[in-house]
Amino acid sequence: MPAPEIRVDQLTGARVLIAPGRAERPDQFAARPWHRHGPDGCPFCEGNEAATPPEIAVDRPGGGEPDGPGWITRTVPNLYPAILTPEEAAAADDGDAPAAGILGGAGGGQAAGGVAGAGAGSAFASPADPLLSSTRGVEPDMFASRPAIGAHEVIVNAPAHLASIGQLDEAGLVAAVAAWRERMRAHGDAAWVQLILNQGPDAGASIEHSHAQLGAMNFVPAAVARERERFGSYRERTAGASLLGEILREEIRRSDRLVAIDDEVALICPWASRFPWELRIVPRRPTARFEEDEGGASMLGRAVRALAKLFGEEPQLNLWVKTAPRGVEHFHWHLDLIPRIEPTSAFEIATGVDINMVGPERAAADLRAAIESDG
Repeated sequence: MPAPEIRVDQLTGARVLIAPGRAERPDQFAARPWHRHGPDGCPFCEGNEAATPPEIAVDRPGGGEPDGPGWITRTVPNLYPAILTPEEAAAADDGDAPAAGILGGAGGGQAAGGVAGAGAGSAFASPADPLLSSTRGVEPDMFASRPAIGAHEVIVNAPAHLASIGQLDEAGLVAAVAAWRERMRAHGDAAWVQLILNQGPDAGASIEHSHAQLGAMNFVPAAVARERERFGSYRERTAGASLLGEILREEIRRSDRLVAIDDEVALICPWASRFPWELRIVPRRPTARFEEDEGGASMLGRAVRALAKLFGEEPQLNLWVKTAPRGVEHFHWHLDLIPRIEPTSAFEIATGVDINMVGPERAAADLRAAIESDG
């Protein structure tokens, strides 16, 4: 049985247990079955525009009336937002929050500030944190909170009822990724913009029709702040080198975790992969912001097709983009995706240390073989 290893994620400092021997357990994992419902009653299908809030952005090349057919991608407010616009937050305080969800607007709120980002008024530290109170004799409020201000949008990836981004043709995937970038740019005044995609019910998708979600926030999540700090620290210690750029150069040289590469980006299984067959798309030229770059759509298609080939069907998956927070220039965007294979265990929840039963070297070999067999 292969010996477990502790690996450290170079970007975050988080520890991961690589334990391939656990893959030999009797309940050996596989892609979870995914029973699809089809287009009946789907609010995201073309022709059902009245079932969503009014669109706030659309790619409708032939023109036409708003909230009508003829579109390629379409962005609408989330009906069940996790983040409210300032107007909605004010209405909620009055007990009269609008039922239609987010009505538009950018991130607002606090700016991300400079690279230090340590003050209580910055987007990297919350005034609601009771430990920020440093004055002797002042009793901190251990139960303070702040309004969740920003925007929460849904980007519908295609007019036809497709349950997976792997079902998009090349032009459709390029259009979808372009829409993601356009909506991220639209919220350039937010401290942090998070683009995600949940595919399948086990991945958190409540609607089957392929769509991404965007959250524009007035704070920077701790995991992102840690990554930003490590990028900055590495740059200072190396007189200007990019942390992820150096990692990618070494991954290409070693090649055991390299899955595919083209002129724009590389596809790798990260050294400290937290999940089985985790994949990362990294631009070959260090670029801080995903929304200001152009590459990656073609490689995303290759990645999803390779997973489908490996598992024999389109897997349920999660996808997310890491881009530079506002005001941060020394960063290197990347896009990560994972097939949903096994649920999180109590050990992982308790410790924050993930256990990965498929080493990234094996995962990369499996995925390379899938790509090669696909022609």
